[in-house]
Amino acid sequence: MGILSLLTFFPLIGVVALLIMRKASDNALKWVAISTAIATFGMSLVVLGQFETGVAGLQLIDRFEWIEAWGIEYHMGIDGISILMVLLTTFIMMLAIPSSWNAISSQVRQYYIFMLLLEVGMLGVFLAQDLFLFYIFWEFTLVPMYFLIGIWGGKNRVYAAIKFFLYTMAGSLLMLLGILYMGITNDTFSLPDLISGRAAFADVQNWLFLGFAIAFAIKVPIFPFHSWLPDAHTEAPTAGSVILAGVLLKMGTYGFIRFNLPLFPEASVEFAPAIAVLAIIGIIYGAIVSFAQKDVKKLVAYSSISHLGFVMLGIFSLNNQGIQGAILQGVNHGISSGALFFIVGVLYEQRHTREIKEYGGVWKAMPVFSALTLIVTLSSMGLPGLNGFVGEFTILLGSMGAESLGASPWIFTAFATTGVILAAVYLLWMFQRVFMGPLDNPANEKLRDLNSGELAIMLSFMLFIIWIGVAPSGFFSLMDGTVSKLVADIGSVLLAGQ
Repeated sequence: MGILSLLTFFPLIGVVALLIMRKASDNALKWVAISTAIATFGMSLVVLGQFETGVAGLQLIDRFEWIEAWGIEYHMGIDGISILMVLLTTFIMMLAIPSSWNAISSQVRQYYIFMLLLEVGMLGVFLAQDLFLFYIFWEFTLVPMYFLIGIWGGKNRVYAAIKFFLYTMAGSLLMLLGILYMGITNDTFSLPDLISGRAAFADVQNWLFLGFAIAFAIKVPIFPFHSWLPDAHTEAPTAGSVILAGVLLKMGTYGFIRFNLPLFPEASVEFAPAIAVLAIIGIIYGAIVSFAQKDVKKLVAYSSISHLGFVMLGIFSLNNQGIQGAILQGVNHGISSGALFFIVGVLYEQRHTREIKEYGGVWKAMPVFSALTLIVTLSSMGLPGLNGFVGEFTILLGSMGAESLGASPWIFTAFATTGVILAAVYLLWMFQRVFMGPLDNPANEKLRDLNSGELAIMLSFMLFIIWIGVAPSGFFSLMDGTVSKLVADIGSVLLAGQ
């Protein structure tokens, strides 16, 4: 059993431990879950240590026949596209699990079991290199998230959970049809084999592209497939929102890069302008709707639609800067939005309201918390020197020179840039109304500043917000080899087709 399989299924050890500990105290259960998450993060660092930068192909491969009669394999591998996603998953999970220390008081054991099962599913999605195996992990992630929202969520939790489940499940069925078609046509479900044998389904690749694209577009979510997101985010418990924003949405953008681009290169080029238009609509729409929100958690949820529009624009620039910027911006969004949802959770646990008008002058009551929140807010709107700027700048650079976006790609770039300006407007306005001004609501005077656990979580987010902002080259070097090969592959297909 290779290290990738060990990493993926390691959280199950925590699940088994939690199942056995029937009479343990809640705190003991919490420590088991936190220790498992920290150990999993440690293992992902071991994977990073064994990862060779500059190698374009898959590394640390685990591969053997699984269901021979149908050409299905157990096939795990990691490359420059997935290494950052795996690290993001284990990092966010390590912070999300302790973030629910005080928030979850009922059915504690079940809660942490679902959290750790969710981690197994998410790691599997980023590491599976067989489409059948990928689909199992992809659908599996829905189950723990459905229960996390439906049992421990807010007032409308059941509605939000069912909507999340049905939306994502329905979208995935078209992808399943595409997977079955390709697997039966090529007698294999292995992704590298399908990419090398893609001529077999080249004549229907537009339809296959759409099947995969709809499944991933709902997950991202791209406008107009976004309506499940605000409900799911707003009703989920704090840790659920952190994981939803931090990792689950990235499964959609990852899917486009991992499957759509290499399997259907001609279709990717053909649909690039249309997807870029939807991305731009999402950037501007998400920002304008954020501005109107009265609930601070909904504001952050709609801002995700706007930020992920940038990621989609980068992916369909189909060049090196665009795709590398998109991968890095996915990581940035995971860290900044994850931190914002954690911040909302800290306020909500003390005041039990998310209405912006209930706050004001919080800085006077919680100075450390407010100062750290300001940095997160600035990183989310793309201030130079923090992580958001690096990703957005690289994406805009990629879209400026994107041949895939037609004769004048600068038009897309110009519209996308308005999203940066609008983000500054709604984020600073939210910050001003919540943290600045007089402390005139007596309920806010009782707010306590961060305790040591919350401070540790916030500083962990800070580390990467500043590190990626100041020294991003180490992060780019991890993906450079794989992305360059993917871009060259798309380019060669197009040259052959001209």
